Amino acid sequence: MKPTLPSTMLPTRSYHATITALSPDWHGTTIVCVRKNGRICMMGDGMVSMGSVIVKPNARKIRRIYPKTVGGKIHKGGSESAEGDDGENNEGTIVGFAGTTADAFTLLERLESKLDEYPGQLTRSCVELAKGWRTDKYLRRLEASLLVADKKTMLEITGNGDVLESYDGVLGVGSGSNFAVAAARAQMDQDDKSAEEVARRAMEIAADMCIYTNNQFMMESVKMEEESEEKEEDEGKK
Repeated sequence: MKPTLPSTMLPTRSYHATITALSPDWHGTTIVCVRKNGRICMMGDGMVSMGSVIVKPNARKIRRIYPKTVGGKIHKGGSESAEGDDGENNEGTIVGFAGTTADAFTLLERLESKLDEYPGQLTRSCVELAKGWRTDKYLRRLEASLLVADKKTMLEITGNGDVLESYDGVLGVGSGSNFAVAAARAQMDQDDKSAEEVARRAMEIAADMCIYTNNQFMMESVKMEEESEEKEEDEGKK
């Protein structure tokens, strides 16, 4: 009869998991959003990979969602908006996604419907999306993370029901987001750099360090509303 070993001496099975395996919200791409000098800039890479194979190098992972339009043009008070910073290029909501493409587009459609339901209320639309994403038995299986921004705010939405607002003007999602966010934060105190320059340099650093991020960047930006400056002027006049 074989002697039995004490429970403290029994061999145990070791388990090792990578950071990516423990963090399901990290996906093979990098999206970064920077708020600086009156502009919000969102930039991302274009790599689509399947395992160790690059399927596509220039996918479009950042999109602009417009409000309901008439004839394909945005109308304000019956007149078409002019192009430029104060016109159509500054309208809508910028959305960047990291994760499974089909899941991301499903969430984009849901977000668009929430924005139509609550026009001009980005935060409430994102909270309602996160509530449905978390509680719905089908939606909660979707694997993606979103960055959302408009002229007033920038938010991160996760499948855990989190809606996070940036405290320092920088947000990021994806496998290389930590590199991009750290690089962007290191440049935020340089007043001569624009939001686009900060985001581009941050993405370059992330592309050099993350194997799932390439250097074919796509960018969307909006000009922030100058509410604080107008309030200060009004208080000064009073």
